[in-house]
Amino acid sequence: MTVNETRNIALIRNYLAALERGDAGDALRPFFAEDAVQIELPNALNRHGRESDLEHLLQRSQQGSKLLKRQQYQILSVIAHDDNVAVEARWTGVLAIAMGTMAAGTELRASFAMFFQLRGDRIAMQRNYDCFDSW
Repeated sequence: MTVNETRNIALIRNYLAALERGDAGDALRPFFAEDAVQIELPNALNRHGRESDLEHLLQRSQQGSKLLKRQQYQILSVIAHDDNVAVEARWTGVLAIAMGTMAAGTELRASFAMFFQLRGDRIAMQRNYDCFDSW
């Protein structure tokens, strides 16, 4: 593994750790390039998927921080090649407020595949395949 690939993996691990801490909005901005794009493929919480530019991504992170009491990413595998990083993770989130038929305190679980393209020391693109467990 090259020094660049090792640095890229560290960046993504630090980003996921920031999400676990509850960082949101401008606190996440240093992780991203100004023209960053996040693509969320269709899933149980977002049936149509979504593509977000940086400002929308940061806004959505603030909304998510109000929805979740806490979240955790258990990294199962991580692979880097040049400026690309792929992460397989088990995610657990605990609702801070009721959502649909789920009460506050409900624990959600999902398997995530996340693909990142980096430019320099910033995330330029994040693509998520989120597979939620039944609730």
